Amino acid sequence: MPQVDFSDTKIAFADKSLAELRRSHLLFSLMNYPWLVKAGTRLATLALQLRLPVEGLVKATIYRQFCGGENIEEARKVIDRLGDSNIKTILDYGVEGKESEADFDRTANYLSRTLEYAREDEDIHIISTKLSGLFRFELLEQVSGGSPLSEAEQEEYERGKARVDRICKAAFESGIGVHVDAEHSWIQGAVDEIAWEMSRRYNKGLPTVINAVQLYRKGRLQFLKDSLADAREHGYLCAVKLVRGAYMEKERERAREMGYPSPIHESLQDTHRAYNEGLKFCIGHIGEVYVCNATHNEESCRYQAELMDKQGLEPGHPLVATAQLYGMSDNLSYNMAKAGFNVEKYLPYGPVREVIPYLIRRTQENTSVEGQMSRELQLISKELKRRREER
Repeated sequence: MPQVDFSDTKIAFADKSLAELRRSHLLFSLMNYPWLVKAGTRLATLALQLRLPVEGLVKATIYRQFCGGENIEEARKVIDRLGDSNIKTILDYGVEGKESEADFDRTANYLSRTLEYAREDEDIHIISTKLSGLFRFELLEQVSGGSPLSEAEQEEYERGKARVDRICKAAFESGIGVHVDAEHSWIQGAVDEIAWEMSRRYNKGLPTVINAVQLYRKGRLQFLKDSLADAREHGYLCAVKLVRGAYMEKERERAREMGYPSPIHESLQDTHRAYNEGLKFCIGHIGEVYVCNATHNEESCRYQAELMDKQGLEPGHPLVATAQLYGMSDNLSYNMAKAGFNVEKYLPYGPVREVIPYLIRRTQENTSVEGQMSRELQLISKELKRRREER
């Protein structure tokens, strides 16, 4: 198993120009101040509500760092560039927060078009979707909570499942995977049931439907084991994406307000322990399981390499991958790709104004991860210094 040097910034930023590095350095310098991020997200939200023309400013800064383009054709350059470094793209139509059936149908149509595009491009490996972009949030909450549905609500739910089925069927026929992104705990039950239903239909030896498992939640390690049990019972490949989690503050706040125990592990160490156990479980059952180690944590990437080595798996084994967000953790992505591991970058695209809610959420998530912005800044600073000394 090749040794991976995650501090090698020459490899990490090989495809970035000096101007791009300087722009990223400025952006991460600003994002390193939580109070500034909080103020910026409030202003961006207000600007959206007031319909102020902020697209130009957003596109030149945070959008350019974390998104591929306003449409698939614009994202093409980024996809090609990643492909040149042996990194596949997880393409995500980053529009969120819709409520109407027309919006859900529009999103499903866009995802279907994305699949048609992906079929012709070997660098687009997977598409990603949130089921809350295809169903009404409150309906998923009702189903997850076990509340009975009226006849009209049941019909609405079946329409939503039909949208998901159409996308998964097209993905299966195209040989493309679909990441079903994790959601808030109070709608996750419905999401899991739908993901299992689609997996039984379409995970015929290949990871078509890949369900995200948030391991910062208590009980999700058991859910991971239950997922394999269901796959064994119904004869399909268990395909999962492991993540730590994205909604910690909201989860704890809701639990506090509604008077139930927080579903989140009490400490970061407990989360790390659950994550490592989940990764070990998956890699120990490769063949029955496909796993994407979706993380910005260097130790998790190192642990993946160690586990694969112990199992006698080659770095490029088709049932193991790692993934990071576009615009972040290039030291993990590019160095692992260089060493022969299967690496994917999660690349959102969509109209600037429509993607701003996604960008706000991602900015808040990543600033809440201890030291993440500082690490990004230090790596970029190191590479800028290396290039200065090389001149």
